[in-house]
Amino acid sequence: MKKFMMMIALMAIPFAMQAQSKFHDIELNEATGPVKSITQSGMMGRGEQVITFTKEGKMQSEGLSGLVYDENGYLQKSERQMEGPQGSMKVTTTYKWENGKVKSQSIDFGQGAMTQVYTFNEKGVPASMSMDMMGNNIETPYTDYKYDDRGNWISRKVSMMGREMEQTRKIEYYE
Repeated sequence: MKKFMMMIALMAIPFAMQAQSKFHDIELNEATGPVKSITQSGMMGRGEQVITFTKEGKMQSEGLSGLVYDENGYLQKSERQMEGPQGSMKVTTTYKWENGKVKSQSIDFGQGAMTQVYTFNEKGVPASMSMDMMGNNIETPYTDYKYDDRGNWISRKVSMMGREMEQTRKIEYYE
């Protein structure tokens, strides 16, 4: 009986590992390939932000918790504790995926919510983002992309509410 149970357990291990062998958090962050980290700046006054990834593609970022994935490794929900003028608040984000890309994300920050919907260009990166923020619709186009030698964007211009800014990022890859 022990031998039989051991064989069942050994057969189950590869299937369990296969189910969680690939996460799509790199795609969530508008990149592809064996990305180790993304360092972003120019993100609406937030300063520099660093996101790291495991070799399996799972995102690791300070303050990120409550990650819920579907059976294919696509992130469905995340939570983040953020500091604001009124103190600390929990921000919950839910994601909707379409053809391997995040089509929209809904962000609930306690006293309000907003939904961001993305359109993509021929290279598969966002061409624009429209945001419904408590009844106000804001359209944000992304232009003037520059790419690294692996095809991931490292610079783009963003126009929001009449203000243009440049977003840049450095990407480190696993070898």
